Amino acid sequence: MIALTTPYLWFATRATGIVVMLLFTAVVALGTLVANRVGGTFIGRFEVNEVHRSLSMVAMFFLAIHIVTTVLDSFVSTGLISAFIPMTSTYKRVPVALGAVAFDLLLAVWISSLLKLRIKNQSWRFIHWFSWLAFATSLVHGYLTGTDAHKGIGMLLVAGCAGFVALAGIWRFLGRPTRAAGRTALSPLASPPVPPRPRLPESFPKTPPRPPASRGRR
Repeated sequence: MIALTTPYLWFATRATGIVVMLLFTAVVALGTLVANRVGGTFIGRFEVNEVHRSLSMVAMFFLAIHIVTTVLDSFVSTGLISAFIPMTSTYKRVPVALGAVAFDLLLAVWISSLLKLRIKNQSWRFIHWFSWLAFATSLVHGYLTGTDAHKGIGMLLVAGCAGFVALAGIWRFLGRPTRAAGRTALSPLASPPVPPRPRLPESFPKTPPRPPASRGRR
């Protein structure tokens, strides 16, 4: 049985942290493609949206592994409650609190996406803006908490992800077409809402007119 102080938990935490950072960088970049309605001959807008949606689920899966391995590792005193409530960890309180804030924001974005057909589009768009704040907060969390982010390849990855998302954010605002304003791509796997039936005017007959009665047979 693997002990809770095994270094493999620490290695898994570090590895999944890097994987989550790369995955969420791709998710945010794909989100800008969806928002700017990018799609053409080789790949359509709905396909881009589905890749964005599927990759976000994979990222949340690795994020869950990252949190579980961190909580199970008894070498540092980071409890499960610290993953949800900021400033409750005795180990690197502020950096871990930033990770909790990022996780809470991502949960809000993810749950709102699952309930997209049941909430207003304006509410969904407002909550979805939290993904940018969550990415920035998680990046600071990874830099302050991670042992690989201060030198070598780890530092290059952090800087590269930050720069890539920054460029994507600039293009998100400057390259957004006018026809995309106020619109969002709907997943083809989801059932679209049924449009309401048009109301007939008061003067319109409710029943079709009857044919005139025959006066008799010849």
